[in-house]
Amino acid sequence: MLNTNEYFDGNVKSIGFEAQGTRSSVGVMQPGKYSFATAAPERMTVVKGAITVKLPGHVEWETYHTGDDFEVPGDASFDVLIEETTAYLCDYL
Repeated sequence: MLNTNEYFDGNVKSIGFEAQGTRSSVGVMQPGKYSFATAAPERMTVVKGAITVKLPGHVEWETYHTGDDFEVPGDASFDVLIEETTAYLCDYL
């Protein structure tokens, strides 16, 4: 089953799916600054483009490029800055 989601006035869109007993989503973010909240831990992988992120408890922003990934704890929030249209894969851990 596919679940589609749209956030921030359509600037972030994702398709959620389940495969081999794990949940994931793939999506695209248009340029902008966004805040996300997590229910469960997540691993974000940049598929194409770049994501600059301020992770929970961190002071500095860090940029991740195509092929890079980062993890976000559950029950947390994090900020992202997108300067170019970027595709991502989110695995729910």
